[in-house]
Amino acid sequence: MLFQLLRPAIFALDSESGHRLALDGLRLLPRRAPPPAGPLAVKVADIDFPNPVGVAAGFDKDAEVPDALLGLGFGFTEVGSITPLPQAGNPKPRLFRLIEDGAVINRMGFNNGGADAALERLEKRAGRPGIVGINIGANKDSPDRIADYAVMTKKMAPHASYLAVNISSPNTPGLRALQDETALTELLDAVAEARAELALEAPPPIFLKVAPDLESTDIDAISRIALEKGLGALIVSNTTISRPSLRSRHADEAGGLSGAPLKPLATQRIRDFRKSTGGQMPLIGVGGISSAEDAWERVRAGASLVQLYSAMVYEGPGLGARIVRGLEKLMKREGFKSIAEAVGSE
Repeated sequence: MLFQLLRPAIFALDSESGHRLALDGLRLLPRRAPPPAGPLAVKVADIDFPNPVGVAAGFDKDAEVPDALLGLGFGFTEVGSITPLPQAGNPKPRLFRLIEDGAVINRMGFNNGGADAALERLEKRAGRPGIVGINIGANKDSPDRIADYAVMTKKMAPHASYLAVNISSPNTPGLRALQDETALTELLDAVAEARAELALEAPPPIFLKVAPDLESTDIDAISRIALEKGLGALIVSNTTISRPSLRSRHADEAGGLSGAPLKPLATQRIRDFRKSTGGQMPLIGVGGISSAEDAWERVRAGASLVQLYSAMVYEGPGLGARIVRGLEKLMKREGFKSIAEAVGSE
């Protein structure tokens, strides 16, 4: 209700300023405990998620408000993408609301304050409850991007519930080339080696975030490598460079499209990866989820967890808790005893 009252004022600002205002507002919230395990509790990669609804990377790039988001009822949150060195990202304007389409286009370019600044914040929350994944990336001008991911693994693994290796942003030139079979194998080997060198008692699982703009051969190759390397999950998917029919005046802006128009493609990619992995790899559904019905469809298609971002631009940060309540009703209505039982049941 409060967000709906504030929305006209927020939308009077440019998109990036509105996002900054949202983060500042969350920082002012009184600290609340993360949600307890409920009827929707699910285990993925040996992590016990209290519910399957999380915040996608990109919302809290610099790990400023993970506890505030958990306190709103999200089962987990993913901070980042974070790169070894600070970088300004692409020139502004670079974030656009497509209001008529319920969508967002961004070409942010991994703008963030760098690993050390994020680590300072993450170290302060050491020992607090709640599942916080860390999404890691490479600097745009890095001479060795695979080395960047290894460096980020060493820095972030001790503070992460899971590590999300992001090679699917369309806004860092050449980054998606790391989804190529040879490069991906080399990358995941480097990340695994870096994690092993830390000799952590409970090393975080490695998740891989992939693009929706993949051919069937790419999906099969990524699936095979993910299974061979023992990844914890695949995050399906990032934003798309494709352009379905859009009404907004910003429709032709360059960058990655997210929000409602991404839903059909992202849902199909969950089905594709479910089939390609034989149901042996946990999947996290992202893209165009704005209601409990959307989340339930993604679960039935094969996702064990779901993540939100763009929908919160239009519905506010309370959307996560509303989806959790709606999922509980849908699961009960459909006669399932758990989320795990419903995964891939369509």
